[in-house]
Amino acid sequence: MGKRKYSDDDDPVKDTSGASNGFGVAQLLTQLQNADTEPKDGAPEESRESQNGDGGESDKQVKKQKRVDGEKVKYPVLTYVEGRLSSSIRIADLQGLLLYCFADGVAPQWISIKYPGHVRKIVVLMVPGLETGMFDGTISLDSHSQEAGPEADDTQENSEDVRKEDFQRWKQGLPPEDRSHRFSPRSLSRENLAEPLQPLADMFPHVWPVKTPGDPKYNKVHSPLQAVLMSSLPKTKESGKGPKPARADKFVPKRTPITTFISSKNDLQENDYVLHPSLLPTDQEKRANEELRKRTSTSTDDGWVDTHVPSLEAAKIPDTEIQQGSMTAGHNVLAMDCEMCITEGGKSELARVSLVRWDGEAVLDEFVKPERPIIDYLTRFSGITKEKLDPVTTTLADIQQKLLSILTPRTVLVGHSLDSDMNALKLTHPFIVDTTIIYPHPRGPPLKCSLRWLTQKYLGKEIQKGQAGHDSIEDAIAVLDLVKLKCEKGERWGTSDASSESIFRRLARSPRSGKPSADSEQQEGRTGAVVDWGNPGRGFGAHANAAIGCSDDDGIVKGISSVVNGDESNPSIPQGGVDFTWARLRELELLRGWCNRAPDPNNANESTSLNPSPEETTPITSTDNSASAEPKLSDTVSQTVSNISRIYESLPPCTLLMVYSGTGDPREVSRLQAMHRTFRQEYNSRKPWDELSVKWTDTEEQALKKACDRAREGCGFMCVKIDRLEPI
Repeated sequence: MGKRKYSDDDDPVKDTSGASNGFGVAQLLTQLQNADTEPKDGAPEESRESQNGDGGESDKQVKKQKRVDGEKVKYPVLTYVEGRLSSSIRIADLQGLLLYCFADGVAPQWISIKYPGHVRKIVVLMVPGLETGMFDGTISLDSHSQEAGPEADDTQENSEDVRKEDFQRWKQGLPPEDRSHRFSPRSLSRENLAEPLQPLADMFPHVWPVKTPGDPKYNKVHSPLQAVLMSSLPKTKESGKGPKPARADKFVPKRTPITTFISSKNDLQENDYVLHPSLLPTDQEKRANEELRKRTSTSTDDGWVDTHVPSLEAAKIPDTEIQQGSMTAGHNVLAMDCEMCITEGGKSELARVSLVRWDGEAVLDEFVKPERPIIDYLTRFSGITKEKLDPVTTTLADIQQKLLSILTPRTVLVGHSLDSDMNALKLTHPFIVDTTIIYPHPRGPPLKCSLRWLTQKYLGKEIQKGQAGHDSIEDAIAVLDLVKLKCEKGERWGTSDASSESIFRRLARSPRSGKPSADSEQQEGRTGAVVDWGNPGRGFGAHANAAIGCSDDDGIVKGISSVVNGDESNPSIPQGGVDFTWARLRELELLRGWCNRAPDPNNANESTSLNPSPEETTPITSTDNSASAEPKLSDTVSQTVSNISRIYESLPPCTLLMVYSGTGDPREVSRLQAMHRTFRQEYNSRKPWDELSVKWTDTEEQALKKACDRAREGCGFMCVKIDRLEPI
């Protein structure tokens, strides 16, 4: 095979400072980089002539360094070829490199790695708050924390602008513009970096643009944690039309009470529910909610009713009344489904309501006479006809009174897109389980799976097949069956985990390279650990061999050293340390106002949150009121870089270290999304346009799109730890 050629400027391992990498590292890598990538098992090593001209390292010196812990090793080498990229690499590509080295992943196309089978350990470090603008000078490090947020980059092109530009060039008979340089990694050197960032150049040859997963169509930024810590299940030979049955072969069921799936206040707000007063703990929040309901015509003056639940504490059931292993946990579970028709003015009004108990028996099934004349019975969807509704005298107010007598503080209402039914009933209740929330759409919100699709996929049966449209009893029973299945299987069932698995489980099935140990006939799988703020053992680290919770970045540094090198005082850490470690530094994220408080160790979800809500985006500041006492961005960046250096120094040789920021600045996305939620609540209540407190137009929509594009632009670094060469 022909050897690759590099110029001095393109050398991916050129060491400009010689500080942290140690004497001779660049020379050693230069001797390795000209060979093509070899199989993981490693063919016999090629003889190489010394090619360095400034250190004079001999082959003898190189060979002397090829023993680590008494074993002869070949140092893995990462090599980037200029012009290979046509887009930014993704966080999933970092996972792909990890799986190529440690599991059954395919060789990455965006980078070459020599001797991947000789990578001994891998550490993936997430550092929110780092941005590419810090390395090209567009973000100043001399400002205080509250001034550090990046401004909108008007020069950054989004995908739509690129398509328009390419189309214009095509009309003129010109080829598309070459944008490969925009996706290429930027070489790092001390001379071109601000002082706080200079130590990074001693460890990493490049800073890479790394794109966060997201959905540009719906302006969503997806989890940068899940992109690394969740892995797709191996593909099968399933075929046929319609949704494929859910796979349970890699899934471990965990019986879970229905109370686990009751929607939180935030979930209800996100899905356009009108909040019940008991969900608001303070008088101030209650007054604010009352004002909002008045503005959106959802108050009691507008015909709405609230179930008789004085407080959330009233719903608590003593343990003595709960049967062990009960999925209902002592609650009265009712599945609700409603059918609508269209009345004068194009308004959707209630025409039928059905309630079904946990045992499948109907509690309530009545037709309702709409207030206005009906112009469309929606028979093809609802099954309701003029003959069925003509003799009905029951009004919405009658149904409301019946429901108030049925729904108690111990009642849990379940349904599919239940917000529509509650709006039609003009009813609020605090304890809701919505199948569109517990069975999220594979592409994320605002998309929602249909009840028919969920029933076919997870229950293996067809509903809504009749010519007369939907049947509310049939739909309510289907919802109930989906909820029962969720309780039987556990929280992860029906989520992305149905088609993916924890990276720790996948690595556990991947044997280490080399010969099996004498003590076992079969090779042991790879081990893993999570080191994060809060309580990572209750989140993505549930399947890791070890999960270390910390309260600051200094604890993260020490925790990484502990899990990588082994710690006799912690029995959960395998002897000799784990193979793969995921960790996160957060002090820079907190300072920049991307998240203004440390995660609660008792809250598993909080430690994995991505975008702070608008009320949580105030940066942390010192208790001293003087401006000079406020923390500077440069100080925290310097401390964060120092922590990365400490982590690097603690790693054993042949460790692959990957650092990624996760996202760009998410604050503008959070602000605009909060505006959109308020607009949607008011607009859905049919409030006149001139009376809306927030108006959402194409201007705001495009602003959100650009904010999401910026928030998805992260950065990353990667290198292989190599020991210093000892002189002969």
